[in-house]
Amino acid sequence: MLALLVACSPEQVVPETEEPVVPEEQTAPTPTETEEEVVPSSEHTVRITSSGFEPKTLTIKTGTTVTFTNEDSNQHWPASAMHPTHTAYPESGGCIGSKFDACKGLAQGESFSFTFNEIGSWGYHDHLRASMTGKIVVE
Repeated sequence: MLALLVACSPEQVVPETEEPVVPEEQTAPTPTETEEEVVPSSEHTVRITSSGFEPKTLTIKTGTTVTFTNEDSNQHWPASAMHPTHTAYPESGGCIGSKFDACKGLAQGESFSFTFNEIGSWGYHDHLRASMTGKIVVE
């Protein structure tokens, strides 16, 4: 019966020869393929390939600069929607309508950078291939 009392005792007896167990330090889980790692940045890149813009949609904060880099052997001309007026982005001053306009075809390796200061969802396209489109969401 003594063994039964010891087994039911709320206090755990640790023999002196064993070292106390120290809990392991907790760490945040690493992102998996289904999770998206969000890294705050004031600069982002949109790659232009023969398939289109990558990423096709980009969400950023106001004041963020986005650089459009042509990785294709053909020229591409990123500009605000709508084709051919380029007036969807409200800041005027570009060569055709909006300030969000590269104003020329970019050769392979060339880039165009634009800082988004207006909150909203801004469609854009390739002026040389109007069916290639993307979107910048500014929060």
